[in-house]
Amino acid sequence: MQKSVRYNEGHALYLALLARKEGTKRGYLSKKTAETNRWHEKCIESILVGFFCWMGRFLCFVLFVWLVFCLFFEFYATFSFKSFLTFFFLCSNLQHYFTVLFGHEGQKPLELRCEDEVDGDEWVEAIHQASYSDILIEREVLMQKYIHLVQIVETEKVAANQLRHQLEDQDTEIERLKSEIVALNKTKEKMRPYQGNQEDEDPDIKKIKKVQSFMRGWLCRRKWKTIVQDYICSPHAESMRKRNQIVFNMVEAESEYVHQLYVLVNCFLRPLRMAASSKKPPISHDDVSSIFLNSETIMFLHEIFHQGLKARIANWPTLILADLFDILLPMLNIYQEFVRNHQYSLQVLANCKQNRDFDKLLKQYEANPACEGRMLETFLTYPMFQIPRYIITLHELLAHTPHEHVERKSLEFAKSKLEELSRVMHDEVSDTENIRKNLAIERTIVEGCDILLDTSQTFIRQGSLIQVPSVERGKLSKVRLGSLSLKKEGERQCFLFTKHFLICTRSSGGKLHLLKTGGVLSLIECTLVEETEAS
Repeated sequence: MQKSVRYNEGHALYLALLARKEGTKRGYLSKKTAETNRWHEKCIESILVGFFCWMGRFLCFVLFVWLVFCLFFEFYATFSFKSFLTFFFLCSNLQHYFTVLFGHEGQKPLELRCEDEVDGDEWVEAIHQASYSDILIEREVLMQKYIHLVQIVETEKVAANQLRHQLEDQDTEIERLKSEIVALNKTKEKMRPYQGNQEDEDPDIKKIKKVQSFMRGWLCRRKWKTIVQDYICSPHAESMRKRNQIVFNMVEAESEYVHQLYVLVNCFLRPLRMAASSKKPPISHDDVSSIFLNSETIMFLHEIFHQGLKARIANWPTLILADLFDILLPMLNIYQEFVRNHQYSLQVLANCKQNRDFDKLLKQYEANPACEGRMLETFLTYPMFQIPRYIITLHELLAHTPHEHVERKSLEFAKSKLEELSRVMHDEVSDTENIRKNLAIERTIVEGCDILLDTSQTFIRQGSLIQVPSVERGKLSKVRLGSLSLKKEGERQCFLFTKHFLICTRSSGGKLHLLKTGGVLSLIECTLVEETEAS
C-alpha cells in the first residue's frame, strides 16, 4: 500500500538548492503524459539520490515525491533502482527515450525522451549511480556492526555485574576482617596490663628466668656437641677423613712428580739440546731424542693436571676430582711411547757415557743442587711408575668413597681405564724387552742363532749347568744332551726359551759357541726324565 508524504515549500526549496550544488546531471528531457500521450519538455537536475524536474518556473511535485523522498527515506518507498528499476532505451526518427518502471503496484511508469543518444546514455548512467540499493547495503553493514556492538555491550554489562557482585563479596570480607582485627586489638589491650606487670615483677623471678635461659642455651649447645662428637667418631666421618688425606697426599705426590719432570727437562734435556748444537757436540740430536723422547710433553700435561688439583683443594671441603681424570685419561696414551722406549733410552745413554766428553758434561749436570745427587737414569725412571701410582691412589680413594657418592661411578671408570692402559703398556714393554733380550743373546753367540729372530720366542732364564755323561750298567753310554769330547763332566752356558733350549760352550776368550750336536734342542721333541737314584 502506498504511503503518503507531507512536504512544504521550505522542503522543496532546500532540495532545489541541494540539487543545484550536488547535481551530477542537468539538462532538458521530454516527459510523456499519461492522459494525452503528449511530450512536454522538462528541465531536470539529477543528484545521487533523486531528481528534480523543472518547466519554466513551475516545479513538478509528482516526480519530486517519487524520486527524492522515496530515495532519502526507506520507509517512504518500496522500490530499489537496481532491483526494480528498468530502463528501456530506444531510437526512432532520431528520438531517443527511456522508461522508468517502479517496483510497486499502482505507480505508472515514467517515460522520458532526449534528442541525443550520448545524452541518453549519460542520463541512464546518472540514474544508475543514484540507486538506493547501495544505501541499503551500507545500512545492512551498519546494522550488523550495530548488532555486534550491542552484543559486546551486553557482554560487558554481564561482566560488570559479575565484578560488582565480587566487589560486594570483597567488601563483606573486608568488613569481617576489620571486625576480627578490632576483636584482636581488644584482646591485646586486655593483655597489656599483664605485660606492664612484668616490668614490676619480683627481682628473684627475673633471676630465675635468666638462669633458666642460660640452662636452655647450655643444654642446646651440649646436645649439638654430642651430635658433632658422635659424627666425628662415626665410621662415615673416619672414612671421609681418610679420603681427604688420600686426596691431600695425591696432590703432594703430583707436585713432587711435576718438580721431578721439571728438573729432567730443565737440567738435562734442554742443556743437552744446546750441547748437541755446539761446534763439537758431545751427543747428537738423535741420541737426545732417543733418551728423552716426549718427556717435555709429559711435563706440560702434568702441570695442567696439578693446577686443576690445586684449584679443587682451594674449594675444600668440596672435592670433585672425577672431571680432572676425565680430562687426563685421553692424554695418558703418550706414556705408551715413553714406556716402550724406556729400555732403549737407557741403552743409548749407556753408550753415550762411553764418550768421555759426554760423561764429563753429564756429571756436571748431575752436580746441580736441584738434582739432589740423583742421576739421569733415576729421573728417566720416574714416569714408569706414575700410571701404577694413579691406580693405587684411585683404589685407596674408592675404598673410602661411599657407594652413593656422586663421584663413585666416575672414579671407578677412571680406575678401569688406567688398569687397561697399564696392561697394554706392560704387554708392550714385555714384548719389546723380550725382543731386545733375544737379539742381545743372538749377538753374543759367534755362530748366530736364527731361532732367536722369531718374535714369539720368549726368553725364560739363563745360567751355567754341568753336563754329565749317563752311566748304564757300569759302562759309559751316549750323552743325552749332546756328545762330549771328553769322558768327564763339562760346564755349559744354557739359555731356556718357550720353544727351544740352547746349549753353548764358552771359549777361553769368553765367546759363546753352540754345540755342534745337540746345541739347539726343540722342547716339543724333548722328554724330561727325573732320576731318583742317588748313584
